[in-house]
Amino acid sequence: MISYTKKIFPILIFVFVFSEVIVGQYNELRIYSGKDVYSIPAVTKGENVYFSIEDFAKALLINTYFNSTTKKIELKFADYRLIVTAGNPFFIFTSTSTNKIEILQLPNSSILIKDKIFVSLNYILPLFERALGKNFSLAGKYKLVLGGAVNVPKDIVKTTEPSIRKYQYGITGISVSEKSNGTLIRISALQKIDTYNSTFNDGELKIIFRDVNVKTDDINYNNSSDLVKDISAKNINDDAEFIIKVSDDYVSSDVINADKGNDLLILLHKKLITATTDLDKNKEKWNFDVIVIDAGHGGIDGGTLGVYGIKEKDVNLGIALKLGKLLEENMKDVKVVYTRKTDKAVDLYERGKFANEQGGNLFISIHCNSTPHKPSSANGFEIYLLRPGKTQQAIRIAERENSVIKYEKNPTRYKKLTDENFILVSMAQSSYMKYSEKFSDILNKEMSRIVRESSRGLKQAGFYVLVGASMPSVLIESGYLSNSKEAKYLNSIEGQMKIAQAIFNSIKIFKSQYEKSFSD
Repeated sequence: MISYTKKIFPILIFVFVFSEVIVGQYNELRIYSGKDVYSIPAVTKGENVYFSIEDFAKALLINTYFNSTTKKIELKFADYRLIVTAGNPFFIFTSTSTNKIEILQLPNSSILIKDKIFVSLNYILPLFERALGKNFSLAGKYKLVLGGAVNVPKDIVKTTEPSIRKYQYGITGISVSEKSNGTLIRISALQKIDTYNSTFNDGELKIIFRDVNVKTDDINYNNSSDLVKDISAKNINDDAEFIIKVSDDYVSSDVINADKGNDLLILLHKKLITATTDLDKNKEKWNFDVIVIDAGHGGIDGGTLGVYGIKEKDVNLGIALKLGKLLEENMKDVKVVYTRKTDKAVDLYERGKFANEQGGNLFISIHCNSTPHKPSSANGFEIYLLRPGKTQQAIRIAERENSVIKYEKNPTRYKKLTDENFILVSMAQSSYMKYSEKFSDILNKEMSRIVRESSRGLKQAGFYVLVGASMPSVLIESGYLSNSKEAKYLNSIEGQMKIAQAIFNSIKIFKSQYEKSFSD
């Protein structure tokens, strides 16, 4: 907890107390002012110490204003104004007496952590000296004094400060493994790597990991993948750059953190079909002639219970049967199969297995959403693809849908769906991802055009029911049963027909595009 006095002391002692940490993790900046002690959040990145400028200003009784939309903070000194923007090295320094504005470029950008802006200690101090009209001087390795020499408290003098653990090389190696539908590259790391960016051009995937260096001598690729031609790495200042040269079969990539430790996983997806001969050989397999409709939940598993006692399993089945009837009456060349047509329980494991056995070309799992507290104002439909959850809400929804395994005879067959396990077990489905994305995009547009609810967008999450389906697949959360108005709509014949019609239209459009992609 941070406590602040109402009196400004003429002399402040700043003592930086660090335990042994990994670069990039939270530390503690303690500010000693007379008998008061303030604790300020700080992090280390490379050679630099960053601290929360907002908490630092509060300790000095400097007024601040933070704009959560633009991620800017303004510090109001007696004679100056300082504006800092998250992720930006340019600071705006203004004299209130002359209105002279200076735009100063610092060597390091500020960083945003949990909605607080952190700035580099070494580079921000000169600005504080100008603004406060006082000088900072070092009183120890991690001690700063504002206003000259002072008597350092005895407990501080006796404190021996442990050294900061700084890794010269945060990345120490790679391993490459070939999977049935892609290649998995594991980046061995000693420290947590929070940020990266990637680009792809002319057969080269470039990934830059921020604020970490790589031991280049240990990056040895053994040509173990048909998809990967070569891997090289180099350091560019504080960052590590990897160049992965790939074959023409490359489609896309994902980067995630491993579940344990600091390693990173790079998943390279490859094309579904790699040669014309493959297409001719398996032409029958790629005919768009089987659609699998999965009505979520059923039997003992009622799904979410909405307002008015509406059960999700009933709404899901109502939409599924109406969709199936539209397909059967209007697309005679397509076989429609259902994971359930009645109120019965079907294991999640069996749904994907059944879809594969039926030779499905598209798997559609229909569900309804809810909030913990009812009634609520949350509304709208969502369309999910099979990938590790990117937001807490997506993870929460996946956990709720996956929790139905408690009703199954053998729930232990499911591995914990952590990101690392997930990316491995779902690789068989990943080759269909671009088709899943195409269908979900069409579906989102048709739902937005036809149904009453608004779209909450296309999202990603790890659903057990989609993992086993080796075909393009999506999961639809068709609306919120916790919303009184929306629940009535979802439970009505009109609402279910509108949703079924939107899905049917999407299937027709997608079928045409799907077949064209294999005939070009």
